[in-house]
Amino acid sequence: MIKNALLSVSDKTGIVDFAKGLVELGVTIYSTGGTLKAITDAGITAKAVESLTGFPEMMDGRVKTLHPKVHGGILAIRDNTEHQKAMADHGIEPIDLVVVNLYPFRETIAKPNVSLEEAIENIDIGGPTMVRSAAKNHAYVGIVVNPNHYDEILTMLKEHGELTKEYRFGLAKEAFAHTAAYDVAIANYMSSILNEGPTPPEYLSAYEKVTDLRYGENPHQKAAFYKEIGKAHGMGALKQLHGKELSYNNIVDMEAAWNMVWEFADPAACIIKHTNPCGAATAATLHDAYVNAYEADSVSAFGGIVALNREVDAATAGEMSKIFLEVIMAPAFTKEALHILEAKKNIRLIELSKPESGQVTVKKVSGGLLVQTEDDIQEDRAHYKVVTKVQPTEEQWKALEFAWKLVKHVKSNAILISNEKRTLGVGAGQMNRVGSAKIALEQAGEAAKGAVLASDAFFPFGDTVETSAKHGIAAIIQPGGSIRDEESIKAADEAGISMVFTSIRHFKH
Repeated sequence: MIKNALLSVSDKTGIVDFAKGLVELGVTIYSTGGTLKAITDAGITAKAVESLTGFPEMMDGRVKTLHPKVHGGILAIRDNTEHQKAMADHGIEPIDLVVVNLYPFRETIAKPNVSLEEAIENIDIGGPTMVRSAAKNHAYVGIVVNPNHYDEILTMLKEHGELTKEYRFGLAKEAFAHTAAYDVAIANYMSSILNEGPTPPEYLSAYEKVTDLRYGENPHQKAAFYKEIGKAHGMGALKQLHGKELSYNNIVDMEAAWNMVWEFADPAACIIKHTNPCGAATAATLHDAYVNAYEADSVSAFGGIVALNREVDAATAGEMSKIFLEVIMAPAFTKEALHILEAKKNIRLIELSKPESGQVTVKKVSGGLLVQTEDDIQEDRAHYKVVTKVQPTEEQWKALEFAWKLVKHVKSNAILISNEKRTLGVGAGQMNRVGSAKIALEQAGEAAKGAVLASDAFFPFGDTVETSAKHGIAAIIQPGGSIRDEESIKAADEAGISMVFTSIRHFKH
């Protein structure tokens, strides 16, 4: 039976209607500050917390609920005679329902130029304390931190007169998660003030479920998609405009495609299968970029994930509608493009902003995490070294730079063949580098003649250069750094191939 409720919320969504419903059920409401004002201004009877404690709010509101008559009323074990005697001796009223959510700390630190002092003042103390007290004593007390529960709580009280034990336990679990995520945000903010960088002494993060997925990588695996609590970014900020629900593999491939397509300032299109590009291209128009990417490997493009770095227009949409695609991602779609693509019932249309730089990548391993900064080093040809007698032509330089931007997104061992506008062949994930080269060169076929080759890491032997020469490759870009570099350089010189060393490796496991 709920007789007394304490309401003190930062997020006032639905609080007035909830308070009205509680009063209609005979519940006495105690409240604080802005919450009390919102309730009473609506003509709903409520009492100030001071009527419980005998003390006014003080110290700019820092102290208002940190009092034995509040926490005694929350924490008292109702069927414990000593607790009951203490409540009677000290005039403590039982508080049966606590409705609290916390100061907007994340919203505060997201504001531009926020001061440390302002951030600190938005760290809630009394709120988390009440939340944790009520959650601990959930056997007797209901704790509500989420306005989405207001209607179901009123319904349960009307029908049963109380909250069930199981329901209170679920509310308590949610409450502890709420305060835990809040503390994570504070700790991470302080870590940033201390300039602890991307790998602080404690790596803390909190996520909330977006949706359950049909299954994981395979049908026998369970899976769900979570987004980081707080500022929405990356895949956590995607907006699905059309199509059936996303799968686990869709989202993994989407991440790879999205990071790849934004390597380019010109209109670009990337088509992904199993996180690797089967086709990628740039052009003067998005339509031509997509067509070139598709023609790079039209067989593998079937059922692929397409990422585009411009608003999708009707012409591009018309081309994409000709084959089966799992997902199309873009920063926007015109109305005409949506009309064309929505005719395909299941195709997933995703709207997403350009990726933010300076993020970290995290990989879960048993018993721990691997955390690293993104592979987003800024590079240009001024820092590269031509190590062969033959110098690249300007056209070859453009092709080399194009290939180098893409090869770092291919699973290692990675070899990529291209001209200056599109991929021609991709060899990914092989156990030896010459094996990847053979796959990429075979895929490129006759188009390899006069094309360029990019390798994500150095050549351990000269065999990759020798194989490339047999297929007519004109220029190669690779990190260099092997103890047998001279062997590769000699092979390139003998074949009349220009070769560039970047001194930067781009493994992707």
